[in-house]
Amino acid sequence: MTDSPETLLALPPGARGSGRVRYGAAMALYHAGRLSPAALEAYRIASAADSRDPGDVLAPLGLARPEPPEADPALHLGALAEEAARYLSALGSPGAAELRRIVARRPACAVPQSQTPPVLFRHLPDALADLARTHKPLADAIAAAAPHLPWRAYDGYEARDIGPVFLAGHAYAPLIGPDAPFPWSEAELGLFLIAPHVLYRDHAHAAAELYAPLTGPHGWRFGPDRPLTLKPAHAPIWNDPDRPHLIKAGPVPFLCLYGWLSDLTAPARVLPATDWDALESLRLDGRP
Repeated sequence: MTDSPETLLALPPGARGSGRVRYGAAMALYHAGRLSPAALEAYRIASAADSRDPGDVLAPLGLARPEPPEADPALHLGALAEEAARYLSALGSPGAAELRRIVARRPACAVPQSQTPPVLFRHLPDALADLARTHKPLADAIAAAAPHLPWRAYDGYEARDIGPVFLAGHAYAPLIGPDAPFPWSEAELGLFLIAPHVLYRDHAHAAAELYAPLTGPHGWRFGPDRPLTLKPAHAPIWNDPDRPHLIKAGPVPFLCLYGWLSDLTAPARVLPATDWDALESLRLDGRP
């Protein structure tokens, strides 16, 4: 492990094994004469639970938390990859196991130039607040990694086909894949955000795809002009190659993990339907 003790000491609570790693870093700093015996003992006590914040042990003893180092993008991105794999391990869906294997085999991180579209500023905090109610470690990992991800809008659609509201109301960020922090040529894993009430019109693509929605409810259908079906958060959706699908975001921003497992370079295509105007104006009531 090449991260500095200062970096490892600042690992956020919640990640599996983080308590032990923080204590090991505290021992290294203690032996270097840079941490007091009392502070080392506080980190030992806190290490018994990965979710325990060492600050909760330091403060009653009148000890200040050591100043954190400058943010390490690779550390935050790696922590997100591990939390994503942990989340996928609970999904009984095609593709989840393969994506976990890819996370485990990911290469070294090569942090790309990050981007922050306006939709991210407006809607990611609300999505993460909703996710944190049930999956706080994952929400915290996304919040820490988000500033270092290459967020973008999908540019494979004609604006007249996909609609200007969707173009301005979504962003995605690959974590593993081509042009991602963890380069991988044969698959892609990342995050996808859609603003509240935005319609992602009927479309299809050659890539086999897993959606793992982290917020909800949201509407889905699997063919133009078919009825809409409401789905809750944490109900995975698997799309075989060329399966038509549509997403209607609900009152909470739609945030998901996505995985593409084939045909990464084949563009998606819009499938015309007659009811888009009605679906654009539809407001879901928040009940799955």
